[in-house]
Amino acid sequence: MPAVTLTGRAYIAIAGADAEELLQGLITTDLPSLPAGEARAGALLTPQGKILFDFLVSRSPAGGFVLETTQEQRDSLVKRLTMYKLRAAVTIEALDETHTTVSWNEGGEGLVDGRFAAAGVRVLRRLGDGGEETVAAYDALRIASGIVESGSDYPLSDAFPHDVLLDLSGGLSFRKGCYVGQEVVSRMQHRSTARRRPVIVQADTALPPAGTPISAEGKPIGTLGTVSGRDGLAIIRIDRAADALRAGAAILAGDVAISVRLPEWTGLAFAQDSAEAPAQ
Repeated sequence: MPAVTLTGRAYIAIAGADAEELLQGLITTDLPSLPAGEARAGALLTPQGKILFDFLVSRSPAGGFVLETTQEQRDSLVKRLTMYKLRAAVTIEALDETHTTVSWNEGGEGLVDGRFAAAGVRVLRRLGDGGEETVAAYDALRIASGIVESGSDYPLSDAFPHDVLLDLSGGLSFRKGCYVGQEVVSRMQHRSTARRRPVIVQADTALPPAGTPISAEGKPIGTLGTVSGRDGLAIIRIDRAADALRAGAAILAGDVAISVRLPEWTGLAFAQDSAEAPAQ
């Protein structure tokens, strides 16, 4: 069973009588529906609906919740949550652990990663190290599954939840009460105005490095993210990609011709006619 140790991770424990109520009113994830044993994607948004912090949230065996995020986000996220805490009966504690071991295929112990579960892949996460494979193996798994991550595939404060598939991976609720940025993402959902989506990228030769612009018919449509040889991930304007595909025009990552496809598990497809493309 492949296992990879991810470094630069961070954990935040949130406990107390009001922990669930506090988080439920702040983050995109619906917590009452979160079962024990699952790490589900989530985000804390700006009032404008963009992802300010992202994480995986799970229930703690000791009560309360644990957020797995990155070292870069940890202290700022703790500060932001503390700002919202006010007089609530909640404790917010940054843990010392900086490693996560990810394993997949059969067996193993850990929390089920809900993002991959939505893609039909069983991936388990646990605190600490112990993985023998390189991070490249995990990147290849993410590429094959169409799972994007901040830092590698998009910058924080620049993407909406729909842009990174939170609406389809279980990390974005449209049924619960208000949370920060909810009005904007709800409007995007009901008006079908999400235009940027992750795609799986392939080329006949090695792809250029992450950060390379992607263009179609001379227009920018996105930026290359995680790269593994001839395969990669990108978040692109799918309406412009659909226009290029209909016209038989090349889609380029820098000067390299690429093919793009939406992850099959999402049920998304490139519009066949410009009238089907989301409105501005």
